[in-house]
Amino acid sequence: MFRSQQRKTKILFGLSDVILAAVAFELAYRFREHLQVDLTFYLLQDVKTLLISFSALTSVAIGYWLNVYGKVDSAEPGAILRHAFRQIGYTAVAVVLFIVFGLQVKISRIFLASFFATNWVLLTIFRLAARDLVQRVSQRLGNQRHVLIVGLGERAERLGRNLETYHQQGLRILGFLNPDATQPDATQPHASVRLHRTYLVFPVADLRSLLGRHVIDEIHFAVESNRLPDLEDIFLLCDEEGVCTRLAVDFFPHVNSDLALERIGHTPMLTFTAAPDDEVLLFAKRLIDVALSLTGMILLSPFLLTVALLVKLTSRGPVIFTQTRCGLNGRTFTFYKFRSMVDGAEQRFHEVAHLSQREVATKIPNDPRLTPIGGLIRKFSIDELPQLYNVLIGDMSMVGPRPAIPSEVAQYQRWQRRRLRMRPGLTCLWAVEGRDHLDFETWMRKDLQYIDNWSLSLDARILLLTIPHVLSGRGAS
Repeated sequence: MFRSQQRKTKILFGLSDVILAAVAFELAYRFREHLQVDLTFYLLQDVKTLLISFSALTSVAIGYWLNVYGKVDSAEPGAILRHAFRQIGYTAVAVVLFIVFGLQVKISRIFLASFFATNWVLLTIFRLAARDLVQRVSQRLGNQRHVLIVGLGERAERLGRNLETYHQQGLRILGFLNPDATQPDATQPHASVRLHRTYLVFPVADLRSLLGRHVIDEIHFAVESNRLPDLEDIFLLCDEEGVCTRLAVDFFPHVNSDLALERIGHTPMLTFTAAPDDEVLLFAKRLIDVALSLTGMILLSPFLLTVALLVKLTSRGPVIFTQTRCGLNGRTFTFYKFRSMVDGAEQRFHEVAHLSQREVATKIPNDPRLTPIGGLIRKFSIDELPQLYNVLIGDMSMVGPRPAIPSEVAQYQRWQRRRLRMRPGLTCLWAVEGRDHLDFETWMRKDLQYIDNWSLSLDARILLLTIPHVLSGRGAS
């Protein structure tokens, strides 16, 4: 979907969520009011209005955060059910916290449960019905777009097929322009391109007359990159007449990076990114990292001091083990953890290298170099807690691929190096989906899966799943 159309769809679904939240609240309120139970249920009008407003706006904010509104009109029924459930689930948590810590009033649990359940049902029903409704409304609101495609051959036809999928949303292909036909020729019959529908092919030289005879909203270029300089006059004509032009930039069909157009001074730059690059969301992630790491260091300080004392009393050597690790984009930084091995363990690695179960990212079960409490603090990941300081100063994040040592990175295959494009984390996806029981290549693929699907909600899920994994010691070797 085009970005402008997606914005309209998001606004439509955001407004509908506000209305549905208010309707669900009122239905649940009436249901609880007439329910024959011992306790009478009643809300003051001010409290009721405030609660409806907070619930509706929170639901919309969470919908935008989860990017639900950009998927509704094309999502499968199962995905619509899941997205609505997640949105209402997060909204429910926020509303309950607002009631307990903000309003500080007691509200019927039956009412709250029926409100959230009703809201989820209404959202789901509306969104299932809205898939067709959005298309009809778009056409009624005058969203028809008439498009000409400049180019012939496989690339142009592929673009045409993609555009045909938006026919129900008002997009109409008027025809194709042959970029090689630079002279108008009214005497020859027009060729045609057959896709799902059949379209006429016009000489590119006919564009000026076509603009005068037909309503043309957009012109899409699907030509080889080396043909673009020859078409500069066509771009200038479109610019002069104010016609929207779009350029298919699939010059590298096997590159799966996200694309964005930026400007540096007066120079337009086409940007390819294979890792998250939304500066606002990444800044929010950084703020969360600082808040959580600082809070963790303060709350856990007595426990950290106790562990430090035990490490010091049970073996010779420093309390904190430091090591050089690779961070964001390969930058090196000093990595901190409680020492779980005897002093000088790195120099003795050759004695135990044959015990490693992996060639890269060595992991040695029951390592003989462990200190008396080393196995324990490793099993429950207590040795990793000093990395909260790494998170605080920006070397690491709370969630991200685990930081590797430079000698391991040197052995990476080229595709594995993309994991360095995300700030390394205290916990990660594979840590909650198998931990040490996963092989090295699965680690790498899980890290890339995290990068490709990253969101703040995914970070929250991984953090929540990490807690029971760490407390139980599951998956540690």
